Amino acid sequence: MINKQKLYSISLVSATLILMLVSIAGAEPYVYISNFNSNNVSVIDTANDNVTATVSVGSNPQGVIVTANGKNVYVKNFGDSTVSVIDTAT
Repeated sequence: MINKQKLYSISLVSATLILMLVSIAGAEPYVYISNFNSNNVSVIDTANDNVTATVSVGSNPQGVIVTANGKNVYVKNFGDSTVSVIDTAT
């Protein structure tokens, strides 16, 4: 079981990496944050800091990767050993 401090550290590192990947991928102005206990991904518009969507994914999402063209987001689901694919256009 992951303790809260370790989970917060993982979340912070994940959020930092996501911000860097989104900037590189050109998927701006959106950031994709995996919500481990909620089984979803928050889509945040960085232009106004608002959550624009919440996308359901598998159990305990633990990280995201944005494709180089910014068209897809892949989410690793720790709890059920699956990968979810989010189409950023929809």
